[in-house]
Amino acid sequence: MATKRDYYEVLGVQKGASKDEVKKGYRKLAVQYHPDKNPGDHTAEEKFKEATEAYEVLSDDQKRQIYDQYGHAGLEGMGGPGGPGGFDPSAFQGFEDIFGDFGGIFENLFGGGGGRRRGGGPNQGSSLRYDLQISFHDAVYGTKSEVQYSRNESCSSCKGTGAAGGTGRKTCSTCQGAGQVRRSSGFFSIASPCPTCHGEGSIIENPCRECGGSGVQKKRQKILVTIPAGVEDGKRITIPRQGDAGSGGGPYGDLVVFIRVKPHPYFERSGSDLYCAVPISITQAALGAEIVVTALDDKKLKLKIPAGTQNGKLLRIRDEGVPLVNGRKGDLYIKIIVKVPTKLSSRARSLLDEVSRLEGENQEPTPVPLSELE
Repeated sequence: MATKRDYYEVLGVQKGASKDEVKKGYRKLAVQYHPDKNPGDHTAEEKFKEATEAYEVLSDDQKRQIYDQYGHAGLEGMGGPGGPGGFDPSAFQGFEDIFGDFGGIFENLFGGGGGRRRGGGPNQGSSLRYDLQISFHDAVYGTKSEVQYSRNESCSSCKGTGAAGGTGRKTCSTCQGAGQVRRSSGFFSIASPCPTCHGEGSIIENPCRECGGSGVQKKRQKILVTIPAGVEDGKRITIPRQGDAGSGGGPYGDLVVFIRVKPHPYFERSGSDLYCAVPISITQAALGAEIVVTALDDKKLKLKIPAGTQNGKLLRIRDEGVPLVNGRKGDLYIKIIVKVPTKLSSRARSLLDEVSRLEGENQEPTPVPLSELE
């Protein structure tokens, strides 16, 4: 016969611990090893029984005094935990004080019978996910996209009841309508959904031939989804009642569309602003110029390049960015890239040499702070 562990060690408390400390230690273990949370786990079941036995003794002043003086042997003459009759469920009438809302689980566990949920009524259908990839342009300016997917729809023959015309449901003979069956395990019992009616408490006497009694049929669905202007990558759009049909005539679930935005080869986005890069010549950068920039929507925009513009300079065009909810738009930022020619004609080289002499270019430049390059 295995040697029992010290009850204080089991609950993780010191000898002389208060009742509140004992209660706290037991609650932690009971929640962790409760059979409903660990179905089929024999080790968890044994730990739960061990913790329960320890708590029954240490929470009772008389039993605790005997245990402290004589150990486990002192309790043997009392018939073990629970007195001469063995385990005593009445010792746990105060579980709601110990566990709060968790107490309902223990009422079922020890035969209280309260709080059983019976199915069979209408339940809302499952929501479905659809991943939709759209272009960068459509994400900025909005669009409408047709999506096709499969969903469960109410059976047209039985109207979602699952029963053939003129028939209905009858009380499950296995659980007698309770929706639950119980199995004993040592000194406690565990309630689980009835395997015959799957927790509904009733079964279909004559299943519908069209849907096999499920009440639903898989069908292809085609709908038009409106993508609002300015939608961002990863955004979710919920379309009510376009998911699976509910059971027992319950309402449809939703369709949740996840937006995936394809990157653009020339434009990037930051919030409501757009960014792109435009190359200019060294003469345009030095002398200044007016160039034409093609926006995301193919609009031709005039951009003034100030004389002396440096490479990497950001220039802004107002209200040419992402449309906002209030009717306004973000801005378009143009990053200037000054292109240095790699091949020059003799005439161009001569002119640049003349500019170099006139400007007196420094052959030994002084380093500048990196912050000035930003």
